[in-house]
Amino acid sequence: MEDPINPWMFSAPFFQGLPEAVVELALTHLVTRTHPANQVILLENDWGGSVYFIVEGWVKIRTYNLEGKEVTLNIIGKGELFGEMAALDEVLRSTDVITLTPTVIGSVPSQDFVKLLYTEPLAGVRLSQLMARRLRQVNRRLRLRESDSQSRVADTLLFLADGQGKQGQTGTEIPNLPHRELSSLSGLARETVTRVLTKLEKKGLIKRDQDSICIPDLSALEKMIGSTTPFMDSNNK
Repeated sequence: MEDPINPWMFSAPFFQGLPEAVVELALTHLVTRTHPANQVILLENDWGGSVYFIVEGWVKIRTYNLEGKEVTLNIIGKGELFGEMAALDEVLRSTDVITLTPTVIGSVPSQDFVKLLYTEPLAGVRLSQLMARRLRQVNRRLRLRESDSQSRVADTLLFLADGQGKQGQTGTEIPNLPHRELSSLSGLARETVTRVLTKLEKKGLIKRDQDSICIPDLSALEKMIGSTTPFMDSNNK
């Protein structure tokens, strides 16, 4: 019986365009597991023995600042990979990875992943594209770190849409994450994020339900960044 994970793997961005035989060889030792929400998958300073692919669900990549405060570096979902840096550097993990929802994750041994990069040039190109996109996203978030709160929340939503947005009937849909996660991503107090989301919804720039946030017009939300009046709040930090 055919492994039901393999068809999904062939359509994952990292594997797109790679020869089928090459992908099958790289996934020879693929292991998939289902994890509940809020489960730690990797811990900082673990050894990098595997590279992971998200089959279903969402995870957050986190670290801690010098004051011991949790900082969410990224939130990634279906089709994304993580754990590749430790595999390439052969060093300890530099971040934690925790599930945000029930999640299915496939893992392959680091040596299989590195062998794929050595034998298939397009795999190296795909990985470089992934890293370049993540670096651009981080650079943009750093540039907006001193912007007003509406711009920062809008940029966080656009950041999620760029990485994991799905086209729905009325716009681009992203998961309706807990406000504490949006707070950590944007660097704002949770109360501030809640107020800004309400303002954006009243302006028609987003629509929310229990599971998702819909952005009807990405360009309209983009135009708002940098053009808003600073949202004054003593909790804005």
